[in-house]
Amino acid sequence: MEKRVRYGILGCGMMGQEHLRNLALIDGAEVVAITEPNKEMQKRCAELVPDAHFFNHLDDMLNASLELEALVITTPNYQHADQLLQLFEQTTLPILVEKPVVTSLEQVANIRAAAAKHPAPIWVAMEYRYMPPVAQFRKQIVNGDIGKFTMLNIREHRFPFLEKVDDWNRFNSKTGGTLVEKCCHFFDLMRLLTKSEVKRVYASTGQDCNHLDESYDGQTPDIIDNAFVIADFENGQRACLDLNMFAEGSRYQEEICAIGSDAKLECFVPGPGRFWPTETLGPAPIPKVVLSPRAPKGPIEADIPVDDKLLDAGDHNGSTFYQHLGFFKAITEGAPVDVSLEDGLKAVVIGLAAQHSSKMGQAISLTDEGFSFSE
Repeated sequence: MEKRVRYGILGCGMMGQEHLRNLALIDGAEVVAITEPNKEMQKRCAELVPDAHFFNHLDDMLNASLELEALVITTPNYQHADQLLQLFEQTTLPILVEKPVVTSLEQVANIRAAAAKHPAPIWVAMEYRYMPPVAQFRKQIVNGDIGKFTMLNIREHRFPFLEKVDDWNRFNSKTGGTLVEKCCHFFDLMRLLTKSEVKRVYASTGQDCNHLDESYDGQTPDIIDNAFVIADFENGQRACLDLNMFAEGSRYQEEICAIGSDAKLECFVPGPGRFWPTETLGPAPIPKVVLSPRAPKGPIEADIPVDDKLLDAGDHNGSTFYQHLGFFKAITEGAPVDVSLEDGLKAVVIGLAAQHSSKMGQAISLTDEGFSFSE
């Protein structure tokens, strides 16, 4: 008998619609309800899931007799914490929540305590783990291809923040800040690859190009558009993030480099194919992983193509599909959760600490409760 799961979706803007397209690729996944107050977004979603029931408010969806079996949160960042608390109190359903789980340090303890009592799987959407080239990159590190792993560099040179409903992503107060909204993915990846926890972080950031000519109710956006972040780990490893959000002319959007005692390993990931100018430059670049041994010298390149169906379903190189497949198996087969709520919270705390480091101009030490600093 085919296993089936009836999903309810909270929020269906740009990212929510990517989740809908990827759930449609999983046999047995059925979206039956969507909470989305924006009429234009409702219209777009109805084209993807015409049989789904639409609601303006979460309470109405939860009170409807739809026999929901799983929930997916893809609302704006600043709504995630309150919605999670409500779902923990009113349901016992499995939950997949988009990053970031929270947007402020004050929310961490309440979410952690409430989640500890929730009986069903909680999965945090950290898409970069599941990109095929990144998965291959991780596999080669685990296999020991670079020897003793010492240094990690993640470079993301990309396009500015896209337009979202009501432009909620233009302000720190609603996003948590760029190093939370955009970069918690990378801090999660750092923790995953180093198998260690960040003990200290230092960040230097700027808002130098993007959104400076925009105004919302008389306020200019305050999100940064470039940064360097250095993280020291408890096991002695170090990592650096190089972010620039006015570099959309790059061939690759992400370049990840791990260096060990025996070799250097690089991962090259292109941005969304819909932004690549095929009419002038031809087909979009193919992701690749390159191993460069110290001896004998000579880079070994491997293309890591992504299935065209998965590329067409979203902007994240197939990763949204793979994480949903994992979540589906966690629900139907009792498979383990790959990205726990604790993983999601720790990635956000690193981002918040980095934001604070930039503001204070000093390194920030992380603690079990969050982070500390000297005034």
